[in-house]
Amino acid sequence: MKRTRPIESILVAISWCLLATLARPALAETHDVEMPSGANYDRAAFRLWLPDDVETARAILVLVPGSNGDGRDQVETPLWQQFATRHHLALVGVQLTDKKHEHLFIEHYINVSRGSGQTFLDALNRLGEIAGHAEIASAPFLLWGMSAGGEFNYEMALWKPERVLGFVVNKGGIYYSALASPEARQVPGLFFIGEDDLAFRNDIIRGIYSINRRARSLWALVVEPGVAHKVARSQDMAVMFYEDLLKLRLPAATGGTALRALELGDGFFCDPTSNPSNQCIAAAGASEQKTPTAWLPTERLAQAWKAVTTGAPF
Repeated sequence: MKRTRPIESILVAISWCLLATLARPALAETHDVEMPSGANYDRAAFRLWLPDDVETARAILVLVPGSNGDGRDQVETPLWQQFATRHHLALVGVQLTDKKHEHLFIEHYINVSRGSGQTFLDALNRLGEIAGHAEIASAPFLLWGMSAGGEFNYEMALWKPERVLGFVVNKGGIYYSALASPEARQVPGLFFIGEDDLAFRNDIIRGIYSINRRARSLWALVVEPGVAHKVARSQDMAVMFYEDLLKLRLPAATGGTALRALELGDGFFCDPTSNPSNQCIAAAGASEQKTPTAWLPTERLAQAWKAVTTGAPF
């Protein structure tokens, strides 16, 4: 049997190493930008995370922290990274803070139409350029946030409804907008409140929710029993919500900016005042609701709503 000469063995080893390197997936990308201070905010910093080998990000999952917090490290959360990898999404973590003022619990930076929103969009443009992903500048948003993060989400959905696949309002308390435009009311949203949270938080969320549901918004109020100012099960339900909206509103496997509109009759009405409790029915053919029922786009989400509001498992 002919033996391989040493030089041939080395060349074979080098060839295998090169093939292994080419076959190995690229590492996930992380990029940061910081923007100048503006009219209604002090610090503005953002972090982009892209999954391994993503060629085109279909959408951006925007992660917004609580009051004056730094949400950039949320792009490292395994849950969100796995979700983004599975659905070919980009993650963007947000840090926005107020300039010093008397009542810091009233966040100025969430009033996105006063400057912070445009800065966010400008930061996405820069992040897309740095990462070599031009689609980041125009990709639609899935908006996640807790407390002030949900406040930012609501104002962003009302300011740029054409960019928003779906949004979450999550136990916040300060809002600058009440009645949404017809376009914004067609953006699906989840409004979470904790049964044991502060009354002023729950009252204002119920108020803005109720007036817009009366105007046939595609929104759902989710009251979590025994919960105060915590994430609780809102994140789990939000993941289902985002998954279903990606299928319904952005069905293509690659990127794009055109979002498919949903109709009220496509979904389900869920009534927290019904007996037996918390019943859900198909919206198609249903009579006009006399109470502010929740609207969910799929039966799966209607069942998730019932589970969360009654404290039952999914």
